[in-house]
Amino acid sequence: MSERHRLTIRSIDPDPRGRTVVDGVAALGLDSVGDVHIADVVHVEGHLDADARRALHGILVDPLLQVGTWEIPAGRGVEILLQPGVTDSGADAVRHAAQQLSIPVEHAASGTRVEFDDDADPHAVETIVQRLLANPIIERWSNEPLTPSRPDGTASTLHAAVVRVRGLDGDGLSRVNDERALSLDPAELEVIRDHFEAIGRDPTDVELETLAQTWSEHCAHKSFRALLLADEDGATVERTPLLAQLRDCTESIDAPFVVSAFVGNAGVVEFSKGTTIALKAETHNHPSAVEPFGGANTGVGGVIRDVLGIAHRPIAVTDILCFGPADLSMADLPPGALHPRRIRDGVIDGVADYGNKIGLPTVAGAILYDPAYTTNPLVFAGCIGTAPTRPLHDGPNPGDRIIVIGGATGRDGIRGATFSSATMNATTGEVAGASVQIGDPIVEKLVIDALIGAEDLYSAITDCGAGGLSSAIGEMAEGVGAEVDLDTVPRKYPGLEPWEVWLSEAQERMVISVAPRAVSAIAHRCERVGVGWADVGSFTGDGVLTVRSGGQVVAQLDTEFLHDGRPQRTLPATMPTPNRTRIVGRQVEDPAETILALLRHPNIASKAATIHRYDHEILGSTVVRPLVGAAGDGHADGVVLARPSDTHGIAIGIGVNPWYGLHDPEAMAFAAVDEAMRNVVAVGADPDRVALLDNFSWGDPRRPTTMGELAAAVDGCCAAAFTFAAPFVSGKDSLNNEYIGRDGERHAVPPTLVITAVGHVPDADRCVTPDLKEAGNAVLLIGSTETEFAGSHLDLVLGQPDEVGVAPAPDPDAPTHYRHLHAAISAGLVESCHDLSEGGLAVAIAEMCIGGRLGVTIDRLPHDDLATALFAESMGRLLVEVQPKHLPAFMRAMDDDVLRLGEVSLGGLLTLPGVEPLSVGDLADAFNSAALNSAALNSAALDSAALDSGGQL
Repeated sequence: MSERHRLTIRSIDPDPRGRTVVDGVAALGLDSVGDVHIADVVHVEGHLDADARRALHGILVDPLLQVGTWEIPAGRGVEILLQPGVTDSGADAVRHAAQQLSIPVEHAASGTRVEFDDDADPHAVETIVQRLLANPIIERWSNEPLTPSRPDGTASTLHAAVVRVRGLDGDGLSRVNDERALSLDPAELEVIRDHFEAIGRDPTDVELETLAQTWSEHCAHKSFRALLLADEDGATVERTPLLAQLRDCTESIDAPFVVSAFVGNAGVVEFSKGTTIALKAETHNHPSAVEPFGGANTGVGGVIRDVLGIAHRPIAVTDILCFGPADLSMADLPPGALHPRRIRDGVIDGVADYGNKIGLPTVAGAILYDPAYTTNPLVFAGCIGTAPTRPLHDGPNPGDRIIVIGGATGRDGIRGATFSSATMNATTGEVAGASVQIGDPIVEKLVIDALIGAEDLYSAITDCGAGGLSSAIGEMAEGVGAEVDLDTVPRKYPGLEPWEVWLSEAQERMVISVAPRAVSAIAHRCERVGVGWADVGSFTGDGVLTVRSGGQVVAQLDTEFLHDGRPQRTLPATMPTPNRTRIVGRQVEDPAETILALLRHPNIASKAATIHRYDHEILGSTVVRPLVGAAGDGHADGVVLARPSDTHGIAIGIGVNPWYGLHDPEAMAFAAVDEAMRNVVAVGADPDRVALLDNFSWGDPRRPTTMGELAAAVDGCCAAAFTFAAPFVSGKDSLNNEYIGRDGERHAVPPTLVITAVGHVPDADRCVTPDLKEAGNAVLLIGSTETEFAGSHLDLVLGQPDEVGVAPAPDPDAPTHYRHLHAAISAGLVESCHDLSEGGLAVAIAEMCIGGRLGVTIDRLPHDDLATALFAESMGRLLVEVQPKHLPAFMRAMDDDVLRLGEVSLGGLLTLPGVEPLSVGDLADAFNSAALNSAALNSAALDSAALDSGGQL
């Protein structure tokens, strides 16, 4: 029998993770426990003699920074280990290194030891472990030294269970639905019952779970495909399904650069002849609520695979994150929920861990805070990829082999797709523990290495995401049919039931269809880079999906029923009736202090501490970075990527403002598109060559008001797309983002729409940034300013007024302004440019001052009302800095349709009419010194990858 050994690794200098825990204790108002020290623990099994232990010690312990001991430590401590079956990439790395050096390690596990002062209160220690250090969804902990355990393999069976549905009434079907967490509609359950009654048998658990995943909201987008019965002006009007509206909009625009839209894993465009660009953004909201690190980590990994799943090489990642207030009182936290600070730190660590390790720059994004995100955070992950122009794959073909490439299969992410349809509450973590996944970016990098350059060897490709093999192979088999042998699927451990193997959402797996003659070439590529592969079956041509285990058929589904048998939802929609006529202004008693308060607001304040967690320079193509300016702390509007060998590039911009949606969802959607457009135009993109992605995160679509908001938002998206002739090429909806609060009531997240714009930059050498460049230059405003305050950040700072007023309305001149501005940028007439969004003109001009560490003297404002001039958030506006010698040419380029406000100064002051002058130093301090940033810096010191995911090394 092999022996068990444990190596405890400590930092020679104080580990900053301990200091971060102490700071987190203070920030959450928990009882102090004194100093905290953290060590990493590696458990190994094998026949290790002294030489083997010495060799392993040499691999794992850096002698300049760490000390390691094979003895069980004395003193008071809490040890944390992953639950059996949870991905442990640190342990995988230990096994791989041991194998390379012929060290006889049979099993490994990684963990963490947290040591407290001897006189620390035990109750306080337990509270801190639960609130800050461990997550019971994926981890276990003890005050005694822990021994790792392996998944139980005794319950395995090769056979499928039969689930009775024939003859059941609505109540009986509902019980099956609840017992198996299928999240199916009553009408869908009835169709499934009727189908199996017609063929004379009951479904197996494999078949029932396959249908539930395929028909889930996440996979089928059944609300966006629903027939809408809208209540408009007292009459019921039948509306086109939302997804069809977005697709029809793109087809009507008929942009010549669109190669593929709303088909496959990602949208594809071709801005420059010879290179196509794949675009995709996904959500990973529910998993991030119950396990923040793993949820965000696998969200990034999943969207990277989406781009790889359309045969493009990933080149960059984006992320938009929505959290509850970081300073939320523990008394206000709903039962069973993680604190927003814990969620935020885990999510940011998860994003950084995946992008940094896989070697992709994280280049664009946003962070939003609102109490309504407390229990239901939102995580939007995007990816951009490129490929040489070639026809898209049109397989699979009958006779092709089904090849799975990447990691082995475990219980990770079981029922993840149906979990996304659940409402978050105090028991969600217990119910959905198996829905959590932990990623392994190194394996995914190997998968990329194996597949890029092999495009001629396969006829179709997709990723294993929601629904695992059932979804990946099931979708590929639509209209073709397939036979799959589950016995050939590599497993992480024994004990998996057939339905678990078929449904597992274990990460880092791709499925390709390969002609038999090319299988050996694929195998060679996988073996060369060191990634696993398996031949699990074939595509048949009979239109039937057949799955076997132990030589027995465990599932046999007609692919037509699987993909087209789901009944279309019919949903009522009560359309919103926003105020668009009653104009309401604002009174601001101290404009100077209000500007500083806006700069300190978590939604506006610097995100530099988080941005620095991400590598945005890797691959050497980031021309305009997320942080710019004299001190490197100004925020760019968009980012620009261009290969060193190219003169052109692409710009990426983000638009999001859920607070408008609380008052006018249609205006909010238009504003999000407009903001994304401004972000890319402001750095040098051509506004006539921009593609859009849409990501909707809403509440329960079965509520008529919620469905009405969604319908109005889609109206706004389509109107904006037509206005700018910018097509949507891909999208994603994440619905049912609701939770049960302390009051026992259901609460939805704000109506959150994220728009990603990707535009062509014809000349990467002409890019501009928002930081001011030189004293004496003119400062000009493009666009009109109106009294529009509904959903404004001024209201968030001052408090909601009795009368809200109107949300920002579209500017009909914006498309013309953007084209003229692009011409001026292309001609080299613009020194800096910044779009106006949250906080209005005052915040935008303050941010330009901060970026350039220069002052501005404003002589003229765009509106007679001071509050409107400074703080309204009207759409379509940009600030531009122009040298005096270029001013006549710039005015001609803009058809004189701009307003000169003032000029850049050396005095270090922001001077605005009717406002006490503000020093640029004070502006920068307000922007950079929010409590948000110190908390994020703490997170940077805390390697939550070691804590939130059980000690990955």
